[in-house]
Amino acid sequence: MKKGKAFKFGDNISTDHIAPGRLFHLRSNLPEFAKHVLEDADPEFASKMNEGDFVVAGNNFGLGSSREHAPQIIKIAGVGAVLAKSFARIFYRNAINIGLLLIECDTDKIDAGDELEIDIKAGFVNNITKNIKIEITPLPDVMIKLLSEGGLIEHIKKHGDFDLV
Repeated sequence: MKKGKAFKFGDNISTDHIAPGRLFHLRSNLPEFAKHVLEDADPEFASKMNEGDFVVAGNNFGLGSSREHAPQIIKIAGVGAVLAKSFARIFYRNAINIGLLLIECDTDKIDAGDELEIDIKAGFVNNITKNIKIEITPLPDVMIKLLSEGGLIEHIKKHGDFDLV
């Protein structure tokens, strides 16, 4: 179970919003780059969020280039999960591979500042502020296993292969 505050963004948040292209020179220093995560969508996000807080967005989160460092800096910044109505396919895959939790759900009933609790096993987001439960798209067991181990790379380091059953 994860608990944190919601930071709300709209539709079509691109990898350029997440990892500003003008700061691409920081890609070899991801902890420094993480200090600028989502800066082009909300210049104060990185300084306002606390470890475990949530990014909440609309449709097509992570569209654009296949920059692997976009989900990496979200994770390094300490975001507990990204909740969105839908994700760009490459971003989704990159995020799962590095162990960043992505939750697909209806985010219309979540506002900026709402306190949330995510129960992956039960399949819902509890909006504590509004006292409502929001059903999430279930994650396959293989993805839950990968996430619990820190992503695909950590899984391979631990097990030496792709055996996920």
